[in-house]
Amino acid sequence: MKEALFFNKIDKNVVQCLLCPHNCIISDGKSGICGARKNINGTLYTLNYGVVEGLSLDPIEKKPLYHYYPGKIILSVGTLGCNLKCPFCQNSHLSRFFDDYKQEVKPNLFPEELLLYFLKNQKSYAFDIFPGIAYTYSEPLVWYEFLVETAEIFKKNGYKNILVTNGYVEKEPLSKLLPFIDAANVDLKAFTEENYRKLCGGLKPVQNFIETLYKHNIHIEVTTLVVTDFNDNLSEIESIAKWISSLDKKIPFHLSRYFPSYLYQKRPTDLGFLDDAEKIAREYLYYVYKGNVLASHNTYCPECGNLLIQRRGYDIHLSGIKEDNRCNKCSRKNDIIL
Repeated sequence: MKEALFFNKIDKNVVQCLLCPHNCIISDGKSGICGARKNINGTLYTLNYGVVEGLSLDPIEKKPLYHYYPGKIILSVGTLGCNLKCPFCQNSHLSRFFDDYKQEVKPNLFPEELLLYFLKNQKSYAFDIFPGIAYTYSEPLVWYEFLVETAEIFKKNGYKNILVTNGYVEKEPLSKLLPFIDAANVDLKAFTEENYRKLCGGLKPVQNFIETLYKHNIHIEVTTLVVTDFNDNLSEIESIAKWISSLDKKIPFHLSRYFPSYLYQKRPTDLGFLDDAEKIAREYLYYVYKGNVLASHNTYCPECGNLLIQRRGYDIHLSGIKEDNRCNKCSRKNDIIL
């Protein structure tokens, strides 16, 4: 355990967590919505500091990030806990661990050790490992103390930090984290407050998160899991795409197919609907990709239609990109970080 950042003492042994917009008021011996932060005798502690439950080398496209160091392998790391409660969660064994298992967890890897692990793998593998780390699998923002320490260490050593996140965090913690973050895939789960309330959250903080990252020139890609009888209506998808385009038409948008999981057992997302959603999103955005389906994941030049990146599974070919990161047909500067 480690004392948490961003909390206030309210009365005797009662505290209020200030990490995310829930602002949970937590009595002695209890935890907040995320499960990962517990009040012990009037002090808030993070229970998942140093607790690494997911650690692997993944293609960066798996995050998914399609326009950030395409074709690279990245170290991915994750913990336990989440501050939203999605009934269709794809990683519920991690996100809802503190609700469902009630087990004590102990640290198994500290920030300096994680850097050493990264350096060891970077040297020992023949393929080209991306120069950095992705915080993923569960919600990295509820791992805040470990996240900010690790991100700072990696940054100081010349490596990059990527968030795969729901973006549900307060402004002050975000501002402290921003200097260390280079890229993010943000899970924009819906585009109505009503739908976000069903997940125990809110839309506006996530919009603020995305806008803040964009203003700080952090590479952003957005993913929406299209869930049957939840957000699978074209007007909501159109609203998301239109809003993203109001920031920048160049932001990649991933429409991912849902499959029954955890507490939600509706049928998988209709493939025809996903096709229609892609067409509508393309009216507003240059780059729209379908996820969790057998489909073309290629990237084309929005100016001339030239094939820039060919993707066959995780086999990546930068077939249409010149050395100066321009389209080899029309010479347009590409919206891709190589």
